[in-house]
Amino acid sequence: MLLGWLQLRHKPLRLAVALSGIAFAVLLMMMQPGFRSALCESSARSPERFDYDIALFSPDSVFIVRPEPFSIRRLYQALGFDAVEDVTPVYIFPAVWKNPWNNERRSINTVGFHPDHRLLKLPGFEEAQALLRRQDVVLFDRGSRPEFGPVADTLDSGMPVVTEINDREMVVLGLFEMGTSFGIDGSVITSDDNWLRLFPEKPRSEIQLGLIRLKPGHDADRVREALAEYLPDDVLVLTRQQFVQREKDYWNSATPIGYIFAFGAIMGFVVGAIIVYQILFADVSEHLNEYATLRAIGFRNGFVSGIVLQQAAILAVLGYLPGVAIVWWLYGKAAAATNLPASSKSRKSKLGFAAFIHLIMGTVCTYPHSCATTRDLRSTVRVLLMVFGFSPSSSFFAL
Repeated sequence: MLLGWLQLRHKPLRLAVALSGIAFAVLLMMMQPGFRSALCESSARSPERFDYDIALFSPDSVFIVRPEPFSIRRLYQALGFDAVEDVTPVYIFPAVWKNPWNNERRSINTVGFHPDHRLLKLPGFEEAQALLRRQDVVLFDRGSRPEFGPVADTLDSGMPVVTEINDREMVVLGLFEMGTSFGIDGSVITSDDNWLRLFPEKPRSEIQLGLIRLKPGHDADRVREALAEYLPDDVLVLTRQQFVQREKDYWNSATPIGYIFAFGAIMGFVVGAIIVYQILFADVSEHLNEYATLRAIGFRNGFVSGIVLQQAAILAVLGYLPGVAIVWWLYGKAAAATNLPASSKSRKSKLGFAAFIHLIMGTVCTYPHSCATTRDLRSTVRVLLMVFGFSPSSSFFAL
């Protein structure tokens, strides 16, 4: 390892350029999967926070941001099963929020349900939902983007917020926290009666989501199968896990976003591999005579290749460390700016993944070059052996 390091530090400027390039490749490889993970995790925020065991969803709905309606009768039909404890009809659709501070209008997700039913598994939400029994009252998502105005700060100071949603005056009296996603910048929750006042053209008999809670001791998969056989094909019956995965699969597979992020990670790998290869190519070319001398005095082929592999490993490790530091800093900045999830758990998984990939990249991608270099060494060593009086067919020259 010492010999490989001494050769690298012989040209400090070249070493610095190589480490900068590898750090940039680490940045590309880690940020792209990180953003892709944030996309998937944020898309599943609503399905994960709703209080249910089984969900009813329209088969015409591609994702939860713009769901298609289905008959509320399907939910009440499910209530007839002995395993079902209770159900919650949910109305979901985007509305237009008017910022009361600057009068700018912005799309906001609205959720309506009966205040006596259960909706979210969030601390303190049951106390706040009692406020929804009042007319024209909504709860505001604390995790919404700041473009909606300082709603949370105003409520924390003890003052209500009066605004307009779909040109109807509404009062914000409470908060909850669900967070944003790639398709949702903010959310409000209100009662089903208030929601229908915001959308007078939509019938009460059609809902966008049905939440089903089972009695203790019943298996969700078996009940889901029974409900799927019993209910018509105009509704999807999904367990919690299936519903969450369906939302993630839409953004990851059904849209080009997942492909773009994956392509960016591949490009990062290619950039890093090319940089490592070019640096080692130049280094080996400059020290070709030294390598030939090592072969001439008896060092085996594996020793010469090992020096090149040592340099690759050193470049991978030293380039990885500053790249990781920059990525952690950028994760924090991106999470603060977008309110998208960038948890330490997802970061750690990306760190381990990128560490392994870059070490492999730094060694495997350069190993073919080290072998090619050895082939180039054969001609050099052959000349040296002939100069010193050895026969080219000597066993000393055998590789």
